[in-house]
Amino acid sequence: MSASNLPMVIPSKKAWNNGRIIGQKRPLLPKHVWAIRVRLELANCVRDLALFNLAVDSKLRGCDLVKLKVADVYASGTIKERTSILQSKTKTPVRFEITEGTRKALADWINDPQMRGHDHLWPGRVHSRLHISTRQYARLLKNWVCSIGLEPCAYGTHSMRRTKVAQIYKKTGNLRAVQLLLGHTKMDSTVRYLGVDLEDALTISEAVEI
Repeated sequence: MSASNLPMVIPSKKAWNNGRIIGQKRPLLPKHVWAIRVRLELANCVRDLALFNLAVDSKLRGCDLVKLKVADVYASGTIKERTSILQSKTKTPVRFEITEGTRKALADWINDPQMRGHDHLWPGRVHSRLHISTRQYARLLKNWVCSIGLEPCAYGTHSMRRTKVAQIYKKTGNLRAVQLLLGHTKMDSTVRYLGVDLEDALTISEAVEI
């Protein structure tokens, strides 16, 4: 029987990735970051603003971000300018900065009545959960990107992890700095994470004159 005479096979259900953008999630651009911040401030979303700002600053994986405790960022009545945590995936410490705007947002959230008696920075609303889940964090992110008209399928929790380092690499070309900030043990991981290719390398090389 020729191929043209074979019966047509119709799938019983759509593929899981039908209509979705798959692959590495895009980092947010600076204009996106500011647009989301403005909307969260205008809506007086104290927790979401603190979570969003710290996600950008910390460059942490979602699983580490949601588990942060108040003591990780707060000591002696003030928000720390720098702190470090032990990463769940690699079991190695990673250090990050907390910028002025993020410190203010965190201070507002920690002093909020909803935070009384909680040790975790992002407490869960269900008593059995000490903190929000990564799935809840992903839903919040989806709401943030949708609020400024972005395609939600193109962005994920790793978008927040990549947002600041993408700009650092773009401005400096310093892969080693990005590796340290992300807490990667191997440079190859950083290269793949940023999507660095030959064109990037040539662009950096062309900017250096000897």
